[in-house]
Amino acid sequence: MELVKGVYQIKIPISGTSLLPADSRPIKASRDRLVDVIEQKVLGSLALSHVNVYLIEGTKENMLIDTGWDTPDAFATLNKELRSYGFNFKDISQIIITHIHPDHYGLSGKLKQLCGARVAISEIEAGLIDARYVNLNQLLKQMRWFLLANGVPKTSVLQLSEASMPARKLVIPTPPDIMLRDGKKISVDPFEFKVLSTPGHSPGHICLYEPHRKLLFSGDHILPEITPHIGLHPQSGKNPLGAYLDSLEQMMKLEVTMAFPGHGAAFSGVRQVIEGSFRHHEQRSNDIVKTLQDTMKTAYQVAMEIPWMTDIKPTSFQNLNLFDQRLAIMETLAHIELLRSEGKVQLFTQDDVNSYFAGG
Repeated sequence: MELVKGVYQIKIPISGTSLLPADSRPIKASRDRLVDVIEQKVLGSLALSHVNVYLIEGTKENMLIDTGWDTPDAFATLNKELRSYGFNFKDISQIIITHIHPDHYGLSGKLKQLCGARVAISEIEAGLIDARYVNLNQLLKQMRWFLLANGVPKTSVLQLSEASMPARKLVIPTPPDIMLRDGKKISVDPFEFKVLSTPGHSPGHICLYEPHRKLLFSGDHILPEITPHIGLHPQSGKNPLGAYLDSLEQMMKLEVTMAFPGHGAAFSGVRQVIEGSFRHHEQRSNDIVKTLQDTMKTAYQVAMEIPWMTDIKPTSFQNLNLFDQRLAIMETLAHIELLRSEGKVQLFTQDDVNSYFAGG
C-alpha cells in the first residue's frame, strides 16, 4: 500500500506468534480513540500478526526500512508485494534496520546476498549481533545468573534462559555496512531522513524522521495500539525504562503529521499515543510500589503478583508461556530499576539474590 507518495507499507506475516509481549496494553489516549480501535479490530494479537516493512522510492535509488524475519512465508510475501508495486530485490540499494529483533532484522542477510544492498544498523545494535545470534554461550550463561539473581527458582532457570532460542533460526546474521549514529542524515532523493537514537525497546533502537514532510518511522519505539516491551536484561543497559521515557520526552518535541510504526496501522496523534504510554508506565510503577510496600520481594515474586496481559485480556504470571514469563520478569525489573533511580525502591542483596523494598 502506498501510504504517501513514495512510501509503501508492506505487511510481513509473523507466523506462530499468538501472544503479545507480557506488558503490552492498549494505548488509551482517550475513550473515543479506544472505542475506534476496538471497532477496527486491531487490538490484541492482531496488532502483532505482522511486522511492517517500508519501501522508500527515490528518484535514483530505493530503500527498505526493516525486513521481516527469515521464514519462507515472510520472504514470499515481501517478494510478492515488491513486484505488485513494480519493484524487485535488485531495485533495493539500502536497508535500514531499526533494531536487531528477529522480526525486523531476520531477512537482512538473505536480502543483502540477493540484491547487494548496503545494510545500516546503529552502532549499539551492531555490537549485540554476535552475542545474540552467533556465539550465544556467554549470553546464555549471563542470562542464567541474571535470572537466579532475581529470584527465579533453580528448577525454572534453564527453561527460561533458553526460551528465546527458537528465534535464532529466524535470522541470518549479517554485519552492517553502515553504522548509524544519532543525527546522521540519510538521503533518498527527494527524502532526507534524520536518525534518532531511541533506546528502550532495544538499547540501540533508532527511528527515522523526515522533517520536510514531518514523517516519522517509529519502529517499535512508538506503537499505535500497544505499548512496546521494555525490559532489563544483560544486554539492555542499566536503566532501559528510564532511557525509553527520556527518549519519548524528546519525541514529544517533534512535529509529526504521520507516523509509520513497526506494527499496526500508520497513525497521526503521536503526542496522544506517547501520553498514553506515560500513563501506562506510571500505573505499572505504582502497582509495583504497592507490592513492595513494607515487605521485601524479589523481582520474580513481584512479577508473580501483578497482572499481565495476553490478547488484551488480564491474566496471571502463571498462565503466561515461558517466553512471556521471562519478558514479564524483565519488564518488572525495568520498572524497579527506574524506581530505584528515583529513590522510591531500595535494593537488598543476600546470598547473591536481589530483593527490593519500598517501605520506610
